[in-house]
Order: sequence, then structure tokens, then C-alpha cells
Amino acid sequence: MKSTKIITASIFFLLVSVADIYAIVVGNQEIEMIAKPLITTSLVILYLLSVSKPNFWYVSALLFAFWGDVLLLFPDQFFVFGLASFLLAHVLLITVSSRFLQQVSKLRILVHSLPFVVILAVLLYLIYPNLEELLIPVIIYGIVISVFGVVAFLVYTNDKSIANSWLFLGALIFILSDSILAINKFSQSSEFFGIAIMITYIIAQYLICKAMIAKTK
Repeated sequence: MKSTKIITASIFFLLVSVADIYAIVVGNQEIEMIAKPLITTSLVILYLLSVSKPNFWYVSALLFAFWGDVLLLFPDQFFVFGLASFLLAHVLLITVSSRFLQQVSKLRILVHSLPFVVILAVLLYLIYPNLEELLIPVIIYGIVISVFGVVAFLVYTNDKSIANSWLFLGALIFILSDSILAINKFSQSSEFFGIAIMITYIIAQYLICKAMIAKTK
């Protein structure tokens, strides 16, 4: 019975994800307004059905991501608030993921941080001219999601399990998704970027959810 509910929740997640991508492709805002918030909602349902003792902080991270999705449906009015909501979601993901780590040396942290520092520096170089008053919020957000990437990388190299590979890959794809979003908004806008943002975002959230289900179990 429980497995049937999990399969149903997974199918529901797939359907709302496809519906959201379809809405972006055809430019149907009505469908997107309904489908986009249901992506994280369906992941909350999937997660709660899959574990016996849910991790409060991960569920909270998904709820902040939900509000981020809702607010970013109106980017001209609520972009900063959406950014703040996702920032809090990543802080919570860092909190959860860091608990999978044992003691780590400062040298390992430094080595694992270098790729993410380079990625963030290149991205800021590309979008800096158009950031204006959003410079500080974007830098703070970039640092936070980079820290999530570093923590996920450390977790994976410490124990190269399937669950940890899902977490690391999810973090990487999340960073990719946000990087495309930043370029689309502050550098070079493209309809293709809009589709790529959502596809990568959906994959990232699903992989992180799979990792959290496995780690919670």
C-alpha cells in the first residue's frame, strides 16, 4: 500500500513537472501558475511517504523553495523576496548535508571550495555590469549556494555512495540552474534559457530529494 502511494506521488511529480515545462514552451502562464508551485509540493509528499521519520530541516527547505517558486512567478515585483526564500532553503540544505560529514580538515575544505569559487567568480564577471542595486544580494546568494555545493562535494568524496552521488549531482545541477537564471536575467535573455532553467531545477530538486530519502532511511 505504501509503495503504491510512493509511485503515485512520483507520477504526480512527473506530471506537474512536464506540465510546467510545457507551459514555459508554449507561453501559457495560467498552467505555469498552477504547475510550478506543485513541483516542490509533490516532492514534500513523496518524501513524507517514503520515510518513517522525516527530517524537519529538509521539509522546511522544500517549503522555502515552494515560496521561492511562487514569488519568482512575479519576478518584476518579488525577485529579491524569491531570492531570499531560496537562500534560506539552501541554508537549510547546508544544515542537513553538513550532518552527513565527519570532521574535515581545513585543507580539504579549501581544495573542495576552489572549483566553486572559480564558477562564482566567472558568473559574477559575466553579470556584474547589470546587477546594480542587486549586487550584494546576488553575491550573498551565490556564496550560500556555493557553500552547499562544497558541502555536498565533501560528503561525496568522504563516502562515494549512491545517495551521496545524488546529493552532489543535485547540488551541481542546482548551481547550473541558478547560473543560467542569472545569465538570463542579468546578461543575455533567451527563451531557451527559460526552459533550461526549469529542466535543471526539476532534476536538481528530484536528485536531492532521492538523496534525502536514502539518507533519512
